[in-house]
Amino acid sequence: MSFEGVFPYLVSPLNQCGEVRGDMIEALVERLITAGVHGLAPLGSTGEFAYLDGRQRLAVAKSVIKASRGRVPVIPGVASTSTADAVSQTRAMVEAGADGILAILEAYFPIDEDGVEAYFTAIAEAAEGLPVVLYTNPNFQRSDLTLPVIERLSHVENIRYIKDASSNTGRLLSIMERTKGRLEVFAASAHIPTCVMMIGGKGWMAGPACIVPEQSIALYEAAKAGDWGRAMELQRPLWRINELFARHSLAACIKAALELQGFEVGDPVAPQKPLGAAARDEVASALRDLGAL
Repeated sequence: MSFEGVFPYLVSPLNQCGEVRGDMIEALVERLITAGVHGLAPLGSTGEFAYLDGRQRLAVAKSVIKASRGRVPVIPGVASTSTADAVSQTRAMVEAGADGILAILEAYFPIDEDGVEAYFTAIAEAAEGLPVVLYTNPNFQRSDLTLPVIERLSHVENIRYIKDASSNTGRLLSIMERTKGRLEVFAASAHIPTCVMMIGGKGWMAGPACIVPEQSIALYEAAKAGDWGRAMELQRPLWRINELFARHSLAACIKAALELQGFEVGDPVAPQKPLGAAARDEVASALRDLGAL
């Protein structure tokens, strides 16, 4: 199975008791698949993986897998501060029917390069041949994947993709040059997707695609066709969403936008706070300008 295109990072809707709202996940998945997304990625940053317990994470993943009904690949996130727990999570996701694994490293103490490499290699082994997407975000992670580690991991047979949220497009080109086609690169919301596609990227994995899926897909299709003028015409208004996403709390921004669109996904998990009135007005204005509200 090959991954390319637009993969929205789904939010994790919870009720007041902290239970996962499968009904809201089903409604959101149906909306996104109908819009034409190419895959779904629960439990990324937008999915608040760092704020959920193990039971909640697995419930989110199972709900997305069930709602997708095999129509598009589902790549849930696996994240931990310990290798043993990451391996356990991976096995549970495989058993639940995941089509791939989005591998994330959490760290309290800094981890050296050998430890980082061993962590991701262990996840790849536990994935039982499923494709693994490396997720690196040096703005939030205490231990990042360096270029030498990424290059070495690219030789692991089922580590086939990377989503790098460094905001450094030059780093993406360095990854491509070092891995010689062994790793395919996806843009993050920190990158301008058109630019990433122009240098050889395979698509876009990002939270904003949850709220503007048609516009995101149109941009991807224009870039894939090599119509760069059209791609940039679509990119400019979309970038306003990214600016809001970067300015405000990630999940709070996307959850507020989804609430405005009629999806009762709830507030971000405490101690995060919902957007204030002024920020919600900004989000609403951006959505109206894009025809998404």
